[in-house]
Formats: sequence, structure tokens, C-alpha cells
Amino acid sequence: MSVRSSSPAPSVLPGPLKADIERAGYYPALVTDVVAEALAGDNVVSHLVHQETTFDQDAIRRHVTVMVLTETRLVIAHADDHTDDPHGLEDVATATTECIPLRFVRGIMLTHVVPDPRHYVPGTLGRELTLTLGWGTVSRVDLLPATCGDPACDADHGFDGTIASDDLVLRISADADGNRPLGQAREFAAALSARIGR
Repeated sequence: MSVRSSSPAPSVLPGPLKADIERAGYYPALVTDVVAEALAGDNVVSHLVHQETTFDQDAIRRHVTVMVLTETRLVIAHADDHTDDPHGLEDVATATTECIPLRFVRGIMLTHVVPDPRHYVPGTLGRELTLTLGWGTVSRVDLLPATCGDPACDADHGFDGTIASDDLVLRISADADGNRPLGQAREFAAALSARIGR
């Protein structure tokens, strides 16, 4: 007796999420399919699509990150292009998804960059932010020489350090990305913040 398994068809993405993936312009059909497959029919609460371009020696590389919040999970998709061919003639795209149960998301950090803070207008929050999410896969250790507070002391006090979880870091700038993506990043962070730690 043979058992036949069939893969379920990818779910249909909500219009706004699909439109943002298409607007990013990085192989939207591929990115749409991998995000839909990872969602597996879950309802979308909020989403954020971030496209960035990097320069690697003589090549221009594109990267898109799609984050989707459901009622129970954080779904993250990354798609990159690179060249597998040593002569640089054939491009290859890779798309990876990760699904994190919301109970495992340890924290969200938003860093607002505010130019000319003396003239800050309440409610504007600046034109750039860095969104850092941690769920324990990647940790950063920052070490500094420890001191005792006595400026004349030259004894070795070892090191002080902090361990920060930063599994995902995105920088969104209104000047580079536009006002809409910056607003979406704030909305996504607020929606995720409201659902973790319950």
C-alpha cells in the first residue's frame, strides 16, 4: 500500500501585504509564494516589508525582509540574490522563512534617530528608526574593561558586559525608504509589542 501526500496549496495573501511585496520589486511572485506557504492559512494581523540594496565588491545585491504577525506566530521571510557561478553569469535567489511562536519573542527595541533634538516637534519621533527583535537565536556580547570608579586606580578589575538578543535588525529611514515604510514599521512594532509577553 502506498501513501500519497500532497502539499497544500499556498494560502492567498491579503491585498495590502501582496501589494507591499510587489512594491518592493524583488521577485514578488517568489516572495509571495514562500510567505503564503509559511503562513499556512493563518490570519494576518500586521506586516512589514523592507527592501534594501547592498554593494558587494563589483556586484549590487538585493535583499527583502517580510515580517508577518499572526495571532500566534511571527513569520519572517528573507530573500536574497547571489551568484553561484564563479564567472558571475548566473544569478540565484534564495528565500528562507522562519516561524517563531509569539511566546518566544523576548523583546522589541526601537531606536529613534532624531536630528536637531533642540527643535523636536512632539509626536514626530524623527525620520529614521532601527527595529531590533530578539527571540534567543542570536545574541551579541558587548564587553568593556571594568573600573572601580577611582581614576587613579590601575588595578585589573576584569570586564563588564551586556548580552543583547538581536536576531533581526532593520534600519528604516524616511529619507531612503519614504514616510510610508517608516510609519508601517512603527505600526508593526506597536502591534507586535501588544501581543508579546502575555
